[in-house]
Amino acid sequence: MQTVRTPEHCFAHLPDFDYSPSYRDDLPALQGLRMAYLDLEPLVQRDSDGPVVLCLHGNPSWGFLYRKMIPVFRNAGLRVVVPDLIGFGRSDKPMDEAAHSFGWHRQILLEFIEAMQLNNILLVVQDWGGLLGLTLPHAMPERFSHLLVMNTALAVGKPAGEGFAQWQAYSNKTPDLPVGKMLARGKPDMSAEEAAGYDAPFPDASFKAALRAFPNLVPQTPQADGAAISQEAAVFWRDGWAGSTFMAVGQQDPVLGPPVMAGLQRLIRGCPAPMEVAEGGHFLQEWGEPIARAALKHFKLS
Repeated sequence: MQTVRTPEHCFAHLPDFDYSPSYRDDLPALQGLRMAYLDLEPLVQRDSDGPVVLCLHGNPSWGFLYRKMIPVFRNAGLRVVVPDLIGFGRSDKPMDEAAHSFGWHRQILLEFIEAMQLNNILLVVQDWGGLLGLTLPHAMPERFSHLLVMNTALAVGKPAGEGFAQWQAYSNKTPDLPVGKMLARGKPDMSAEEAAGYDAPFPDASFKAALRAFPNLVPQTPQADGAAISQEAAVFWRDGWAGSTFMAVGQQDPVLGPPVMAGLQRLIRGCPAPMEVAEGGHFLQEWGEPIARAALKHFKLS
């Protein structure tokens, strides 16, 4: 498999994200590729053990997306783990779009959770972090205790809607996706340095095969890779989930906004009414600090 690895100097000036990454290349599904992740200890001691926070990003972002939420979790006495999916962030990047599949990325995450011995997990997901992440707990339900879910969906093999079709078409005709510029359009007060942080892993189009691949991996037919496992996950969230859930919805998201999230809320057993972020867009972690605080208060972890 031909891959590229983003030079470390590309990550030299990341605002509010001065964390040293760790790496794994020993998971069977990785096939020798190197996967980057953060494993950050709590900044304060808790009176009792709390969950470990597992933050999963989507496309075309990376762990940098969680920079506004990580300090809130750590200051509540929680360990925070933030992997970069293969093809994103500091992780290795296959140059062939065909290397990517729903099942492959899911299997890597399952093996990562086991290898890291993560238990009592507070799962934090958005976008592909949810498409993949929401299919994990039913495979290992004893490891998950809490869910913080933002602007995402379960892709159970049905058409994803007009908003997604427009995004897919745009992605397919834009091989060198302008990541920072795109995210900044949804968050007008984003600084130039923050926008550059989103661009950091992708110096040119040769580093963006995953970005091109992912929109075409969303299971939109029953036969698609990931559809059956997402259907199994839907049954789990409806009938088997016994943990605590907090949902936040960016109201300005044209793809995975209020209508989609209302359906997900109805599906997830015990999910309360969501926190509505009126100005929030698709990448809701950009409004993440108050969301993290509200979630911790709901979970009685603050």
